[in-house]
Amino acid sequence: MAGLLGPVFQTRTYRRWAHLVLGGALFTPCAFAAGTVIPPATTGWPMWLVVPLTSLLSLLFVVVIAFIPAVRVVEVAAARELLGDKVPEQAPAPSWSARWRFALWFLAHLVTGAIVSGLTLAVPPAAVVAFTVPYTGELNFLGGPLRFGDGWQAAWVPFVGIGAVLLIFHLATLGGAALTRAAPRLLGPSTHERLAWLEHRAGQLAERNRLARELHDSVGHALSVVTVQAAAARRVLDTEPEFVERALAAIEDSARSAVADLDHVLGLLRAADPATKTPQWTLKDLPGLLERTRLAGAEVTADLAGDLDAPPAAVSREAYRIVQECLTNALRHAGTVPVGLRLDVGAEVELEIDNPIGDRVRAPRAGGGQGLVGMRERVEVLGGHITAGPEDGRWVVRVRLPLGRYA
Repeated sequence: MAGLLGPVFQTRTYRRWAHLVLGGALFTPCAFAAGTVIPPATTGWPMWLVVPLTSLLSLLFVVVIAFIPAVRVVEVAAARELLGDKVPEQAPAPSWSARWRFALWFLAHLVTGAIVSGLTLAVPPAAVVAFTVPYTGELNFLGGPLRFGDGWQAAWVPFVGIGAVLLIFHLATLGGAALTRAAPRLLGPSTHERLAWLEHRAGQLAERNRLARELHDSVGHALSVVTVQAAAARRVLDTEPEFVERALAAIEDSARSAVADLDHVLGLLRAADPATKTPQWTLKDLPGLLERTRLAGAEVTADLAGDLDAPPAAVSREAYRIVQECLTNALRHAGTVPVGLRLDVGAEVELEIDNPIGDRVRAPRAGGGQGLVGMRERVEVLGGHITAGPEDGRWVVRVRLPLGRYA
């Protein structure tokens, strides 16, 4: 009994019922339009032919209406509200495949809704009238009188009316459940569309990570130089004016470089000027980076071999950022210590940067800091190899970036 009466006391039954009745209401003008076209054009034809033709034209009108963009928006919103979150959200730019699948969903919704709506209009009044049958012996409803006999001979008729009403509850529940189950397949993206969306999303995340690395490396380096230089200038402000002047010049130069990098990243975010998407700093700009680091007080010994203009832009830019991050880490964690840089551009780009660990070094965090993570990501994207860690009291970073794939 609980299973028989269960749908009557469930809120979702009435939500599904409302959704189906809405479909029936939308089907009505389509059926009316077909009824004004087919019967006048088929005067004298047999009804067994006129009715199917009218029904087919009604279904055709439903399919045509389904391709109106506003209809999809309203239908998906109503389905999500009345059937639940299992109904997927509307795709921002549905493909033709998605439009045809939505047309099938819309057709199923309206046809099922028309059936349930028709029964909803007919069965409850008939069930009420059925309670008079044991007294009158006949049922007068729609098609004319149906005779059952008086008294006990017709006592079963009201129970049939009650059962018919319960049947509508179950039909509404089953119809709504069937549409809910079909929603992910008919309203959601196909496998191809889902893969395309995931690929697009992965590209967006990769671009965000790249921009985050750009900001971390460029702004972090500038702030490290500025911090070191400002602290040194403050200590000798009254005694060494020439050093203070050089420190202020280094701060100005580093700040200009950081602003240029920031403009570059903001240009990428706005995507307003295609020219801003070109790499900004490459290996040919390495001497300027080394000079700014020396102005910060660090003693940088550089051994640069090969043609710095030879590597492709992608490799050259990432190699520059790796060197910049290593110099930043040396200033930040070890202070103004001697830094050794060896760069060889040949069949591949080979980098080795080392500096004394010093007394200021902080204990490394689990998995390394954000700078080391960013360097690993840069190297992995280019198919290279990187090692970083302490060796005999020095922090050593070794990087190899292949050039064969760009040949």
